[in-house]
Amino acid sequence: MTEDLTRSTVTAQQEAIEEQKEREEERAFRAAPQLNKSPLHGLWALTNRDLVKWYKNPIQLFISLIQPIVWLGLFGKAFNITGIFASQPGVTQAELNTINLGTFGTTSYFSYLGAGMLAFIIMFTAAFAGMSVVWDRRFGFMNKALSTPVGRGAIVTGKVMQSVIRSLIQAAIVLVIAVALGMDTTNFSILTVGGSFVMLFLMTFGLSSLFVMLALRSSDWQTQMAVINLLNLPLLFASNAMLPVRIMPSWLQSVVKFNPVSYAVDGVRQLLLGSGSASAAAAGYNILAPLWVDFAVLAGFAALLSVLGIVLSWKLLTK
Repeated sequence: MTEDLTRSTVTAQQEAIEEQKEREEERAFRAAPQLNKSPLHGLWALTNRDLVKWYKNPIQLFISLIQPIVWLGLFGKAFNITGIFASQPGVTQAELNTINLGTFGTTSYFSYLGAGMLAFIIMFTAAFAGMSVVWDRRFGFMNKALSTPVGRGAIVTGKVMQSVIRSLIQAAIVLVIAVALGMDTTNFSILTVGGSFVMLFLMTFGLSSLFVMLALRSSDWQTQMAVINLLNLPLLFASNAMLPVRIMPSWLQSVVKFNPVSYAVDGVRQLLLGSGSASAAAAGYNILAPLWVDFAVLAGFAALLSVLGIVLSWKLLTK
């Protein structure tokens, strides 16, 4: 009798201990962090991954920061068209300012080129957005990302966003250097600078989407580099980034009007340099389009390329 009572007591204690353990495990499970399936969480995780690789690599970070200084400091000052006008005998400063205002929409070619350099550095940074897709595919990370709950559209958008952030940082550095080297700041304000970076954001979003889209099925970095070289220089030279449209051949002027880079540069110049002012128009300078048209073209370009990239990722981005 006593043994049966003792045995039942031990059994009851064991059951109580097991129940206590089960309750503790259930509480621990409920307290554990749940898997965040939000598209924004996955988007930021992928974007931040590429940004961390960028700013934690000292050599890559140094090159990306020194590149704008080299381009603007050496190329910008060496390519001095204003000096050609000034070297002519008998040309006064007032006449030189009138010539520059009618040709470039500002009294300094360096200021004209500085605004073009903002688009130039963004274009080359955006072109390498697709290379990240190629390397992720080659080293197997893309297969791992495709196995997660993160959507294919978020993967593509993450690649685009890291390129946009890097491009805008470099553009800000270029602008600071350009001002330090003598860029005209008469029209600078929070509104004009902010509006300019909105335009640059739209341009780099569209271009980054384009280059990522072209790399969706590529695993060969040489092919992607060939695509970059094929598109970058035509986009640059068939625009108003370096030279006014009015001095180009008539057939090239028509091409410039279909280049989204031209509208970004034109809008930035109107905002930062006042190239759309009445004085510039009176001197003979012609803007490419009204400011609202520049915004509309860039917004449509960014929306079209981003949507197209996401749609194509559903079909082309596979393991």
